Amino acid sequence: QVQLAESGGGSVQAGGSLRLSCSASGTTYMRRYCMAWFRQAPGKEREGVAVIAQDGETLYADFVKGRFTISRDKNALTLQMTSLQPEDTAVYYCATQSTMDGCVVALNVAEYTSWGQGTQVTVSS
Repeated sequence: QVQLAESGGGSVQAGGSLRLSCSASGTTYMRRYCMAWFRQAPGKEREGVAVIAQDGETLYADFVKGRFTISRDKNALTLQMTSLQPEDTAVYYCATQSTMDGCVVALNVAEYTSWGQGTQVTVSS
């Protein structure tokens, strides 16, 4: 089973930037998985941020369009976050779908079966 680990979270002021990374173990085929970033703020449901398919197709939640960029290389998934706002404060998770070489390009939690532990992002005003 794929095991995911996020890094790069931290505390920034509004308008700042952070870069999150996600690495995978338990597989040498990370590039064959559809991968996404989700986030969960205190008291709120987990919500999708961005997904990237194996062929590079991406989908972003409306609230991050133009500010966040999802990308991937052979061994890592990244989320470049700019113009951060206090409402972006959350625990950020990376996730994969279960099937190699297939991808439902969507931000529904139910489509994803492997999750990391999360990394905290805090944005102060």
